[in-house]
Parts: sequence; structure tokens; C-alpha cells
Amino acid sequence: MSSIPETDETTPLAAQLAEDARRRIGLQGRKFPAPPHTRVLTVANQKGGVGKTTTAVNMAAALATGGLRVLVIDNDPQGNASTALGIDHPSGTPSVYDVLINDVPLADVVQPCESVPGLIGAPATIDLSGAEIELVSMVARENRLLKAIRAYLAHREEAGEPRLDYIFIDCPPSLGLLTVNAFVAAQEVFIPIQCEYYALEGLSQLLRNIELIRGHLNPDLHVSTILLTMFDKRTNLAHQVSAEVREHFPVQTLETWIPRSVRISEAPSYGQTVLTYDPTSSGALAYRAAAKEMAERAAALAEAPRPSPSFGRTNSEDGNG
Repeated sequence: MSSIPETDETTPLAAQLAEDARRRIGLQGRKFPAPPHTRVLTVANQKGGVGKTTTAVNMAAALATGGLRVLVIDNDPQGNASTALGIDHPSGTPSVYDVLINDVPLADVVQPCESVPGLIGAPATIDLSGAEIELVSMVARENRLLKAIRAYLAHREEAGEPRLDYIFIDCPPSLGLLTVNAFVAAQEVFIPIQCEYYALEGLSQLLRNIELIRGHLNPDLHVSTILLTMFDKRTNLAHQVSAEVREHFPVQTLETWIPRSVRISEAPSYGQTVLTYDPTSSGALAYRAAAKEMAERAAALAEAPRPSPSFGRTNSEDGNG
């Protein structure tokens, strides 16, 4: 590590190469600490195109690469997360639609991600696009995903299977019943933010919606993690957006940011995450670094004294500070 030369912003390419080399060395063979309990996170942003699905699958793959057990629930009818995980999801495949509408156990739906040991996924099919309408008339329609996840975790425990460390729920960029189910099922919200101006407008709208969910359906829901994506360090705008987000959310925002990367964009077309498509690329290393930071934060929080048994939140941590 000490042999890598120091660089500055006047040589951006050399600086990126040096940073990648340090990350590669620091992450080689690294196992991430497991959280004290299964963390259920909804990956959400009201604005589309911010890297939400990309972040969900790559963070999940990075955590699994670090030795943890991770489930991705694809709650978006487009099924992009299923595609990126290499999971077949043609119409008729047992999917999240069957879980929400037909009470099919989640255990009958999940499939392994063959390229990443420890990572499994619950696929979405095009059938899920009709679930919004079908859910309207159902009793306790907002709680159906929550009940399914609880039943699945209990099933794993009874079957003697290892505990899941993380569950990521990828949802569509709208506040319909699919997204409401995801918010009710989770304790935490993970927000990817594209480093552009419009992303800040989407963030304020998302926070208002989270407060509505907290007030009526899930008082334990809180914003725990914010990740800056598509960061172009050559532009002033990216640095301005980053500074503003960190000013308002200093606790939740990860130090690691995800760069703009062709490799990240290409990976889903091959049915892979960037960690298996090009594990030495800047994007793959950035997601692994972000996953390491996220896992270590959870471990540090678990060791710290907690003011209450409800996840130890502070005003700052739940987005009010």
C-alpha cells in the first residue's frame, strides 16, 4: 500500500488508478462484520434513473462477496434487479407477485444468484404490474410483504438454515402500493442519490413520503444510509450536490461515492452485477468499499450504547436532523 504514489486533483486519471489500487489491496480477502440482526432495507428514490436498482443489486453482491448472506426482493414490475442477478423471470415464474397476491411462501420463490455465493433473489415478473390494482381490495394490503418476510425468516430458522444478514427491497420510483409494502416491511431506507440538481428535489419528496409512512403505518422506519451515485469528480455540480447532502445528512451519508462507470452500466446486459462482470473496475471496487463501510458502521452501532431498544435512532439518523 505504501508503494502507491500520492497524487492530487491535477492528475485525475492517475489519482483514480491509485485509489483503485489502494481499494483493491485493502479489500482483498476482506470479510465484512455481520449485523446483530437481519437488516431489512428498502432501496428507494422517487426520481427515476438515479441508480436505484443498480445500487440495490451491487451493494447486495458486494456484501455477499464479503461473506454475508443477502436476499434481494425485486418489487419492481420491470424486473431489472432480477435481470442483473442472472435470475430467470419470464411471465409465469413464481415471483413476488405470487407472494403478494396468492400468499405463496417466499421460500418457494427465491432463487440463488449462481455467480455470487451467499446471494439469493426473489424475482419480479411482468405480472407484478397488475398487483397495484389487485391489492386495492385486499385486507391489510400494506402488510403483505412484511408478513411474507417474517414468515420466511421464521422458516429459515426452523429449517436450521443460516440467518440472513441483509434484505434489500428494490421498488419502483413511485408511491404506489408496491412501494408502500416495501416501506412497511423494512426498518431502514437506503437512498441512492445521483449527483445532479434534480436528485435533490426527488429527495425532499421522498422524505415527505417516508414521514407519512412513519406516522400511519411503520413508526420504526428511518433513513439509515445515503449513497452518492454517478459521481463525476471533474464537475463542480457533483461536489456541490455532495456537500449539500452531507450537510443535511452527515450521519447517514457514506463517505464512499460511486463514480460514473461504463462497466456498471454494461453489467446488467450480461445478466451480472459489476462485481462479477468486471471485479477490478472502479465501479466494482467502489461498491465493495461502500458495502464494507456500511457493514462496519452497523457493527460499530451495535457495540455502542443504545438510548432505546428501537434500533437506537437519533433525530439525525431518522432524517429530522
